[in-house]
Amino acid sequence: MSELRIPGATPVAGPTAIQVARGREDVVIGDEIVRHRLASRVIHWVVAVFFFGSLFTGMPIWSPVFGWMAYFFGGLSVCRWLHAWLGVAFAAAAAVMAVVWLKDMVFDKADRKFNVLEYLKFADREDPEVGKYNAGQKFFFWMVVVTGVVILLSGIVLWWPTYFNQALRSISILLHDICFIGFFAAIVAHIYLGTAAEPGTFHSMTRGTVTRAWAKLHHPRWYREVTGDRR
Repeated sequence: MSELRIPGATPVAGPTAIQVARGREDVVIGDEIVRHRLASRVIHWVVAVFFFGSLFTGMPIWSPVFGWMAYFFGGLSVCRWLHAWLGVAFAAAAAVMAVVWLKDMVFDKADRKFNVLEYLKFADREDPEVGKYNAGQKFFFWMVVVTGVVILLSGIVLWWPTYFNQALRSISILLHDICFIGFFAAIVAHIYLGTAAEPGTFHSMTRGTVTRAWAKLHHPRWYREVTGDRR
């Protein structure tokens, strides 16, 4: 068994990191830190599944260039039906995700110093005041929330076009397309940053844990808060 260490408490023999990660986070287990509990990871992957489901069923509707993709779902008419309901499921899952992570995604004073160009250089150390989530991650979160709302509302207009006037339908088509393209580009960047760019990050969304070294490098303030190590 691994050592369970909670700041301010006496170290005691405890469960393994995987066991702790089922229901708790921000806990040190040996050389690992629980970053995401099971509920957070599940809602993250549910949102991802519904997003890609909406994406792949929506592309054949969006352009004839992607018409061949409709055959994987049983035809274009099936895609139209699936896309609408997958969109609703995505919006519902994103709403749950917003509630789960809302407290951690509030911008603070340290976020004002965030420089995206410096961040993309992937230096060997972050700003020492970066907490559990940096400003870029928080911005991505709010982008998902805002664009999710816009995609849902514009999608409702496109689902029942006869109930709305031509001007609103045209605006909805434009907004739906812009948000879709922007969202897709952001997701590609999100996947890259969570895998190749920052090794160890993807691990936090599968096992729920990261190493001490990873936490100290990428989220120094969070590392200090969780471990009590002020060095």
